[in-house]
Amino acid sequence: MSINLKAPLLSLLLLLSMMVIWEMATPKVKSAENMTEYELLMGGASEEARVPPPSAIVKKAIEELSNPLYDNGPNDKGIGIQIAYSLYRVLTGYSLAALIALPLGFLIGMSPLAYKTLDPFIQVLKPISPLAWMPLALFIIQDSEASAIFVIFICSIWPMLINTAFGVAGVRKDWVNVAKTHELGTLRTALQVILPAAAPTILTGMRISIGIAWLVIVAAEMLVGGTGIGYYVWNEWNNLDLTSVIFSILVIGFVGMLLDTFFAHVQSAIQYQE
Repeated sequence: MSINLKAPLLSLLLLLSMMVIWEMATPKVKSAENMTEYELLMGGASEEARVPPPSAIVKKAIEELSNPLYDNGPNDKGIGIQIAYSLYRVLTGYSLAALIALPLGFLIGMSPLAYKTLDPFIQVLKPISPLAWMPLALFIIQDSEASAIFVIFICSIWPMLINTAFGVAGVRKDWVNVAKTHELGTLRTALQVILPAAAPTILTGMRISIGIAWLVIVAAEMLVGGTGIGYYVWNEWNNLDLTSVIFSILVIGFVGMLLDTFFAHVQSAIQYQE
C-alpha cells in the first residue's frame, strides 16, 4: 500500500479513535425536561453547560449544514452566510495588501537604497499586533466593516512584503547581468527574469499572509460584532451553547485548511513549471 493511501487511512483511524475516547470520557447528563423537580432545584440543569460529546457536535453540524444560508435577522444567520462575510473581509483586505506589498517588495529587493530607507519603518510596524490597530481604525474610519478590512490589510502586508523582498534580492546576479547585457529595461527585467525566479518565495509569503488573515478576522469580528464567523463564535458563547462553539471552531479550522491547500497547489504548480 502506497504512502498516499496509508496516510489518509491512518488520519481517519486517529480521528475515529479520538472521537470514541472523547465520547466515552464525556459524562452523560440529563436534559432539563427529563430531570425531577428536586434535581432542577439542586442546579442539575446547569450540567448542560459541560463540554458536549462528539455525537452532539455531529448532530449540530448536520443541522447547520443542511440549511447554511438561512437568514432570520441580525443575530440569527446560517453558518454559510457567516463564513461568506468573513471571507469577503479577508479577501478584500488581503487583496489590498497584495497590491502594495508586492510592488514595494520588488522595489526593496532590487534597490539597496530603498531597503535601507524603508527597513526602519518595517521593523517598527511589523511587530505591532494587528488588533492593536482596531481602536484607532474604529475612531478614524468609524465603520466596523471597513475597520475589520483595515486590520486584515495590516496583518497581511508584512509576510508578503518581506518574502517578496527576500526572494527578489536572492535572484542570481548573473541572471540580472544577462538581462542588462540584452538591454532589457528595469520593468522587463523584473517581470521576465526576477519574477519567475522569486515566485516560489513570493507565494510562500502570500500563503503565510492568508493564514494570518484568517486567524485575525475571527478575533476582529469578536470585537466589532455584527456578522462573521468570529461573531458567530462569540454569540454562541454568550448563549452558553458549547456545542455550537465547538462546531464553529471546527468550521474555522476547515476553512483555514482549504485556503492553505489552495496556495499549496499554486506553489506546486509554479515549482512544477520551473
